[in-house]
Amino acid sequence: MSTPEPPAPAALLRRALAVLTEMAPAAVELGEVFRAAGHELALVGGPVRDAFLGRASNDLDFATSASPDETQALLARWGDAHWDIGKEFGTIGARRFARTGGGPGSGSGSGSASGDVVVEVTTYRSDEYDPASRKPVVAFGDTLDGDLSRRDFTVNAMAVRLPELTFVDPFDGLSDLARGVLRTPIAPERSFDDDPLRMMRAARFAGQLGFEVEPATRQAIVDMAGRIDIVSAERVQAEISKLLLSDRPRAGLEVLVDTGLADHVLPELPALRLEIDEHHRHKDVYQHSLTVLEQAIAQETGPDGPVPAPDLVLRLASLLHDVGKPATRRFEPGGGVSFHHHEVVGAKLVAKRLRALKYEKQVVKDVARLVELHLRFHGYGDGQWTDSAVRRYVTDAGPLLERLHRLTRADSTTRNKRKAQRLADSYSDLEQRIAVLREQEEIDAIRPDLDGSQIMAVLGVAPGPVVGQAYKHLLALRMEHGPLGAERAEQELRTWWAGREA
Repeated sequence: MSTPEPPAPAALLRRALAVLTEMAPAAVELGEVFRAAGHELALVGGPVRDAFLGRASNDLDFATSASPDETQALLARWGDAHWDIGKEFGTIGARRFARTGGGPGSGSGSGSASGDVVVEVTTYRSDEYDPASRKPVVAFGDTLDGDLSRRDFTVNAMAVRLPELTFVDPFDGLSDLARGVLRTPIAPERSFDDDPLRMMRAARFAGQLGFEVEPATRQAIVDMAGRIDIVSAERVQAEISKLLLSDRPRAGLEVLVDTGLADHVLPELPALRLEIDEHHRHKDVYQHSLTVLEQAIAQETGPDGPVPAPDLVLRLASLLHDVGKPATRRFEPGGGVSFHHHEVVGAKLVAKRLRALKYEKQVVKDVARLVELHLRFHGYGDGQWTDSAVRRYVTDAGPLLERLHRLTRADSTTRNKRKAQRLADSYSDLEQRIAVLREQEEIDAIRPDLDGSQIMAVLGVAPGPVVGQAYKHLLALRMEHGPLGAERAEQELRTWWAGREA
């Protein structure tokens, strides 16, 4: 099947015009407000790029010659609400409620899904960077072209002047957009030296837009990858998350690894490129992990399903589930290769890396737990799991069970169709076993048949460690045998108590 030709710039212009026409009423009106006050205003960045790609943006970004104070005063009159949280960087935001339907949040139009119009207006920038600093030193500029020159890539350095809707493209971003190419407006070395995070954005846009990184830009990333070390963990984490949540994260992850950026921000990923032994007794773990990620994404659900797409926890766990393999690889007699307990080692490595990247505690906990559990199913491969084992599987997974289902299925990348089908059938059998047990008993939140108060009443004891010990004993019996009922549970508790006192 041949690859379709990319659209010509003229076709992109026609497409953009259709999208911009929908956005135009709010944008043109705001442009008129600024022009009446003697200032320039232009729609810039992502909304312009997305218009050429046939996508209407929910939020509108503008650049202006007005100062932040002047912008704030104009937006206060134009909008129903405004905020100055980004004022130190020259950005003022505002929201205008939808004008149809008679009230806030009703009607249709550009802006949010409710029909509200959300805008951010930033004073022309001419940023200056301290080479050793993690944050840019903000300097305001006085021209639109100068502002566009400081943007990350040419496809994001296009603008539409308002209110006249004049297209501005000083760095030929439209041609790059038509070719699907990422290129910096200025020399890539200078651009990345100014803001090293732009190197990570190249990877993110490769996944998000499906674009290729232009050779000179890619080489600059290779040469300057170490410069990313001055960027804060929070900013790096945000780019990794945006990449993973994109439509094609594999392409962006390959950019991270191939350019050496991953060695600095996510070194566990390139470490998976293990040298395959001469007998090919194990897979390329790196490529396997990328495939598992893709297969897990394919199993995400719609918004009303158990794992709505895109799911960051599932995607992180799928990508990193085998990071314990390099540390646990052993060459066995006869040429075999083993990775004993790599899931336990991997869970610790994942938690350490995600904490270093400043991910939320719950994300760290959930991803590490999925990595730790990702091999649990393979004890079921012979189909001999007891009801007790099924209960423990569900209990250990807890609220992560639906994600674990998808991770386990995605982890099968064998080319042997019979083996793949056998594994799929075995997991389907496990899921059926879980469904049957759910109908018979409460297995999603298994508790002993007696609670703490009942235990104390039966044994005639006060609160203390012994109550917890009795609780654990009854919980183990519940796991093993299913619901016991209050009468049998009391008998078992008394038997345990008598044996303890003996």
